[in-house]
Amino acid sequence: MKGKTIASISQINRILASKGDQPKPSKTVSMTEMDAEWELIKAAKGNPVKFRPLYEKYYKPIFRFVMNRTQDEALAADITSMVFMKAMKKLEKYEYRGVPFSAWLYRIASNEVTQHFRTTSKNRVVSINDSHVSDLVDDSEEDNFEEKKAILLEMLDDLKEGDLEIVELRFFEQRSFKEIAEILGLTESNAKVKTYRIIERMKKKVKKSGFKD
Repeated sequence: MKGKTIASISQINRILASKGDQPKPSKTVSMTEMDAEWELIKAAKGNPVKFRPLYEKYYKPIFRFVMNRTQDEALAADITSMVFMKAMKKLEKYEYRGVPFSAWLYRIASNEVTQHFRTTSKNRVVSINDSHVSDLVDDSEEDNFEEKKAILLEMLDDLKEGDLEIVELRFFEQRSFKEIAEILGLTESNAKVKTYRIIERMKKKVKKSGFKD
């Protein structure tokens, strides 16, 4: 094991309480919405008090993002608070790049989570369910599903931290390549290439294990 553990998505859902707070696929944000958001950001740059609408809009999504990776409610709350504190301090340097403000917040959150696990040397958590397995490994034979799932979990545990995060962002959280690129500090084309290479390597390992599509 490389310091990562696999947790059921149901654990997260129980902690997030209400049905309305269940994780949902990322949706496309229109240019009109992003333009309106940019006006909020500019206002907050001039007056920190005006950061509140952005905080209220993104607190829950950032909390879920951190919770998915820690499985610790108190820790997730602490890290989320740190994310927004750093966002406020760095807001003056924020530049609009044609993606939602949330991508910048997720980048800060990702860095904070990574730093936490480096500092504490505790296990990194990966939340996964059966639909995630199906997305990653095509399989029409239900008899082989559990065996393929076990192999997939082993492969996820062997992934480098950066590769694992790409898999999480693209397949488990259904984020666009543009958003992934912004979160990880990559170009969009590089995010696509990295994703496809990771998935192809994983599929080849599954086939080498004796399974066929």
